[in-house]
Amino acid sequence: MIALLILGLIFDFQNGMNDSSNIVATVISSRALSPRWSLTIVAIAEFLGPFIFGVAVARTVGAGIVVPAAVNMTALIATVVSALLWGLFTRTFGFPSSASHAIIGGLVGAVVMSAGWSVINVSGIIKVFIILFTSPIIGLIFGYIVTRLIMAAAWNSSPNINNFFKKGQIATSVALALSYSANDGQKTMGILTLGLLTSGYITKFEVPYWVIFLCASMIAIGTSVGGWNLIKTLGAKFYRIRPLDGFSTQLSSSIVILGASFLGGLASTTQVVSASIMGVGSAERINKVRWGVAREIAIAWILTIPSTAVVGAGIYWIISHIIG
Repeated sequence: MIALLILGLIFDFQNGMNDSSNIVATVISSRALSPRWSLTIVAIAEFLGPFIFGVAVARTVGAGIVVPAAVNMTALIATVVSALLWGLFTRTFGFPSSASHAIIGGLVGAVVMSAGWSVINVSGIIKVFIILFTSPIIGLIFGYIVTRLIMAAAWNSSPNINNFFKKGQIATSVALALSYSANDGQKTMGILTLGLLTSGYITKFEVPYWVIFLCASMIAIGTSVGGWNLIKTLGAKFYRIRPLDGFSTQLSSSIVILGASFLGGLASTTQVVSASIMGVGSAERINKVRWGVAREIAIAWILTIPSTAVVGAGIYWIISHIIG
């Protein structure tokens, strides 16, 4: 349990570093806030998110994907290690990866290797997959619609309206950070609580407050450090981000992710924000978006679950043979 706790907190720190790019990239690129102020404000909001919106997503991860009674500690450790390795790999090459996909892939691979396919909660995994794979599409559509509505409302405005969008991004950054911690930030909480249940430290699946505090703290610390390679990818490579683009992206992303959180569904902030950026750019003109970059990121998304599932299964096999 101590090993799982340490690995889980390291994963949260890495998750905060990687996913800080999703939240602050457009704010920094549009020059609404300085990088340091952006990361500080977002880190505080991420810490507060689970205490404000609850931990429904943590319950989905810990009790909705696999049968809790069939999980052992080796499988949980293999889950976190596989997600850590995948996050390290994608961050090194500057590809925005999904921690949601990584943790689910690792969990499914490790648990199937340890106990077989019968322990997979089919209805739960279907719900998870539906929300994971439809939320980016919804984010793209929302980004397009929100931008078209704003452009229609502000078509006769003076250039000073950019000041409104710059200031507005402070509020939308906070909203996006809160929605992130209410969804993406809760994966490790579910894994650690499942570990406590498996180890006999708790008798029913209920996330302890100290787990919420530690996980939220590590994500906030990781965010305050920032993943600068990924910030550059999201904030510059699709197209040049303006204040309007940043405002529309964050507003539409917040709506989609908060909606998934209230349903207890897992949404990938990385996917939703990236798709929203593309939707916002498409609302102005289709060829504004560099679709080649989008294709590279989409390939990384598609590969995440099968890759981490294989790695999770392999790590479980190695650990179980080492310790017998």
